[in-house]
Amino acid sequence: MGVSAILITTLIAFAASIILGPITIPILRRLKFGQYIREEGPQAHLKKAGTPTMGGVIIMLAFAIAFLKAGTFNWEFLWIILAALGFGAVGFMDDYIKVALKNNKGLSARHKLLGQLGITLVIWIGLLATGHPTTIAIPFTDAVIDFGWFGYGILLVIMFLGTTNAVNFTDGLDGLLSGSTAITMTAYAVIGLAMSNQNVSFAAAAMVGASLGFLVFNAHPAKVFMGDTGSLGIGGALTMLAVLTKTELLLVVIGGLFVIEMLSVIIQVASFKLRGKRIFRMSPIHHHFELGGWTEWRIVLAFWGFAFICALIGIWMQKGM
Repeated sequence: MGVSAILITTLIAFAASIILGPITIPILRRLKFGQYIREEGPQAHLKKAGTPTMGGVIIMLAFAIAFLKAGTFNWEFLWIILAALGFGAVGFMDDYIKVALKNNKGLSARHKLLGQLGITLVIWIGLLATGHPTTIAIPFTDAVIDFGWFGYGILLVIMFLGTTNAVNFTDGLDGLLSGSTAITMTAYAVIGLAMSNQNVSFAAAAMVGASLGFLVFNAHPAKVFMGDTGSLGIGGALTMLAVLTKTELLLVVIGGLFVIEMLSVIIQVASFKLRGKRIFRMSPIHHHFELGGWTEWRIVLAFWGFAFICALIGIWMQKGM
């Protein structure tokens, strides 16, 4: 495995995404799978109502095409596919209920949680059965904590649910998530290459290419949104790559942008319930800047820059482990 093979995988996924876009978007438009815009959201977003959503199928298909071609069939390969397409399927069902059945609430919180927990449970059992370590190394120390089979299972639940929801919160502006996904996944392509883990590098590269191809149609003004199909699938894949590279703790750093987005929501809700006051103009935090007068492109570029810094720090920390 070399850099050229990783670049080829990225290009295959990019090309697949570019080809699938003009095919998929008109179909979504014809089926009237348009985005519902919340009235309590930024008023500037109301003009986006009706823009085709569920475009995450483009990302998931392009990712699958490239990874199936480049990856080596083994247990790691299966876990990556299950995490990406499994969580993507939960997102697809949520999107379908929202746009096809005209129920803007989508899947009930319980059903969505059950779907996510079910996929995590299968992965947890599979990892234990194939001898995946339950230890976690503390960066820049010699300390290693063994969570045991049960504790590691709890950690997986926290990681998968936390990451998928954090990534989902980030999907609020044109191009924000697709661009930051490409940046974050590039970090895992580099980490996988350093560890000589082909499937991790190829999976990350495939997601980079798929996201960049989707960005062509998702950049402002967006012609399509990815919906939960894309955001949950990306979150599932990202978590799985962290687990397979044993960078569980570094995921908080490498995916720092997603963490900040989720924390802004938690802080906002907690502050309003406890104090009756809001910290931000609106959460997630990208809306805070939007209501402060920043243009979408300015916010997106700034947040991409932050994601890039987080990725670099994460790669540096991984090398020091």
